[in-house]
Amino acid sequence: MRVTSRPLEDLEGWELHTDSGRIRHASGRFFSVGGIEVDMPGAEVPRWAQPVIHQPETGILGILVKRFAGVVHLLMQAKSEPGNRGGFQFSPTVQATRSNFTGVHRGRAVPYIDRFLDAAPDQVVADVRQSEQGTWFVRKHNRNMIVEAADDVEVIDGFVWLTLGQVHRLLAEDNLVNMDARTVLACLPFSGPELGALLGDGRGFRGALVRSCLPEPCPLHTTGEILGWISRVRSMIEVNVSPVPLWGLRGWRWEGGRISHEHGRHFDVIGARVRARGREVAGWDQPMIAARGVGTVAFVATRIQGVLHVLVRTRIEPGYADVAELGPTVQCGPVRGGRRTPPFLREVLGAPAGRIRFDTVLSEEGGRFFHTRNRYMVVEAAPGEVSEAPGFRWVTLHQLSGLVRHSHYLNIEARTLMACLHSLAARL
Repeated sequence: MRVTSRPLEDLEGWELHTDSGRIRHASGRFFSVGGIEVDMPGAEVPRWAQPVIHQPETGILGILVKRFAGVVHLLMQAKSEPGNRGGFQFSPTVQATRSNFTGVHRGRAVPYIDRFLDAAPDQVVADVRQSEQGTWFVRKHNRNMIVEAADDVEVIDGFVWLTLGQVHRLLAEDNLVNMDARTVLACLPFSGPELGALLGDGRGFRGALVRSCLPEPCPLHTTGEILGWISRVRSMIEVNVSPVPLWGLRGWRWEGGRISHEHGRHFDVIGARVRARGREVAGWDQPMIAARGVGTVAFVATRIQGVLHVLVRTRIEPGYADVAELGPTVQCGPVRGGRRTPPFLREVLGAPAGRIRFDTVLSEEGGRFFHTRNRYMVVEAAPGEVSEAPGFRWVTLHQLSGLVRHSHYLNIEARTLMACLHSLAARL
């Protein structure tokens, strides 16, 4: 794959629609980039404007699983996306927008898509619609699916069977397991009698983590209390989002073929020309979001009565379908001078090496985001060292696994960290 820069106004097949003020594809499908104004009374920043991606259709992110000699294997795809840093990344078996799998691009059919569209109920391990980044998308969802195959599956070029243990180990490598694979992995059930074998002597961080995945230990807050907390936040917070033309975005400028913040913050909207082999189509142009700098996404964890709890917070983002979702303890871009430091960021970045349980730079989805990465971390605090602040709650991994079976409760960053914590339980 070869990706070159292209001015937004020169993208082939795209146009600036004068009525909506959005950059959209000539077919009217795929996605568009527009502007919004956000009004959030009482927030730290009560009003702002920004570009966002509109992609109302629901795609499919699916992993096909099969048992070989009793061992679960996942059919993963080595997929190159225009925004990937480092080339190929391991992706789900199917990673396709509705426009892709219905043939709007007039390219080759999406491999294995029928395994998910036509799956029998007894083959479906997980099937739930989940949100994507509420800061950059407006109400974007994908259907996250895991389907088990009982018959023989032909493995075509670019695909490989990997054990769950292998995938978990690969999660520790920078920019190797893509965002779409991580969100599906978070939906994989991680409970049952098999977990008992992982307990070992039950001591230390691993023992506390495995107990956190089990249903028996009592969490600090019941799941009912957590659900009530989310409902209160959604009912009390007012978020008003209004569409505005890209050329009228307050605080942003369109020059040099890209859209940038006037103070060089946040992200840019850029144009890309893509030429590729092994994809459904051989080449295309598209707009992309390119974040400025590497962000930080982290769970602070602690042991409460021997059970690992992670500190989640309610995240209110303009693109969410239902006001708020639970996110990590820390979720932010690079913090520059003069800006308020997010809660717990100093504790995360200043943690001694012995307290850092996971630390890997992972790419966000390379089909829409160009070289956009976050440093994903799990940092353990000593018992009693970190207290709940307003807007934060301690929860167990078992509680998060229950919430992820439903839409709109855990954001995509929290789901990535769930997959990372599951990998720690399985491979330490």
